[in-house]
Amino acid sequence: MLDRPATRSGTTAEPDSAPGSPLGRLAGLWRAIARALGERMPKGLFARSLLIVILPMLILQSVVAYVFMERHWNLVTRRLSEAVTRDISALISVLETYPQDADYDRLTEIARRDFSLSVSILPPDPLPPPAPKPFFSLLDTALSEEIVRIIGRPFWIDTVGRSDLIEIRIQLEGRVLRVLARRGQAYASNSHIFLVWMVSTSIFLLAIAIVFLRNQIRPIQQLAAAAENFGKGRPVPPDFRPRGAREVRKASQAFVDMRRRIERQIEQRTTMLAGVSHDMRTVLTRFRLQLALIGGGPEVEDLEADIDEMQSMLEAYLAFARGDGDEAASPTDIAEMLRAIAAEADRAGFTVTQRFTGPPLVILRPNAFKRAVGNLVGNACRYAERVEVSARHEDGYLHVVVDDDGPGVPEAERENVFRPFYRLDRARNQDEGGTGLGLAITRDIVRGHGGDVRLEESPLGGLRAILRIPG
Repeated sequence: MLDRPATRSGTTAEPDSAPGSPLGRLAGLWRAIARALGERMPKGLFARSLLIVILPMLILQSVVAYVFMERHWNLVTRRLSEAVTRDISALISVLETYPQDADYDRLTEIARRDFSLSVSILPPDPLPPPAPKPFFSLLDTALSEEIVRIIGRPFWIDTVGRSDLIEIRIQLEGRVLRVLARRGQAYASNSHIFLVWMVSTSIFLLAIAIVFLRNQIRPIQQLAAAAENFGKGRPVPPDFRPRGAREVRKASQAFVDMRRRIERQIEQRTTMLAGVSHDMRTVLTRFRLQLALIGGGPEVEDLEADIDEMQSMLEAYLAFARGDGDEAASPTDIAEMLRAIAAEADRAGFTVTQRFTGPPLVILRPNAFKRAVGNLVGNACRYAERVEVSARHEDGYLHVVVDDDGPGVPEAERENVFRPFYRLDRARNQDEGGTGLGLAITRDIVRGHGGDVRLEESPLGGLRAILRIPG
């Protein structure tokens, strides 16, 4: 019987992408870099589109500039430096071949006429100390290498001291040859032309990209503004129409069709609700007339009370179904609205304190918004003795806070009370008709304005309702 190799149970090999593995660390580093870049990236579509255009162009220009500098400038500069060095080497050969000729006028004339060099013979003094080399100079490097390779004598060069000339000194036997040459003879000096061409073309392409992207993004911004206004119940700009690229036109046309369908449905619903309201009120009025003909009595009074309750419930149901969506938004004085709500509560026998800060005018549906705030204030007045309403308009938003010292709402139930027909044991969210639609209508109106409403614990000990809409 063959022995099988022992194996360990319960152990598995660590995957390459585990957190402790090199691949896992590399993936974590990449995610961290991507997250950091995402936080610093511009958020607007126009800025991101420009970045998409600019970054490849900058990378391309940088690569072209590097290749041009590394290959073209380097090659041309080395060829020019080699030619100047060979001219100097020829002059040195003539000078050493005919040492008996102490008259250097002919040599100077030959250098000036044939080589465009200014040559002079200096005493055999030591060469100047080497000057500090510039941080980036192709000329200094190329010329030094060519002199070492071709001439092979002690030398000193100055490529920085003068702007148009370079000075070369070669140590010879008993003398020093001093040569002045134009910088253009040893250096490709047309770099500024390339830089100007590169910068000018980049600016031109960037200008075209900005104009093109702005024209393409403007329809998207108009579509977003139209959708936002429509969602807040505000009128869509009259000049809005599908424009821009094909995909943007398609999205804009889809929005226009959707808006028409919604407006048609709202109109049909309003017409239907008006008919239902008329028919139901007719029936209730007939009941009232029949009870009036019957005469007085306890039973008749109970029936009349039931009819009043049915009418209030009917009005609440119809208001919730209608949603006040047919009301047009207009600039509304919020401070005056809060004073009117407080005055109505005062006439009903409740005391409500109110304060407002910020610009008073806000574009909204005044009747619907007044009803939303009135529901919150009325709900607080029914279950509390102290009610405070504070509002502020700042940073493009309107905040309305209603505090009371009533029994409050348990935290687990604060979201449920916004459901239609939902009642707590204390019936905190019931409206006057007892339908449980007060807070549901409030949230529906507030969300129709593009905002929201939430409930918290109040500093007064009861409930705090916070209403927030853009304005």
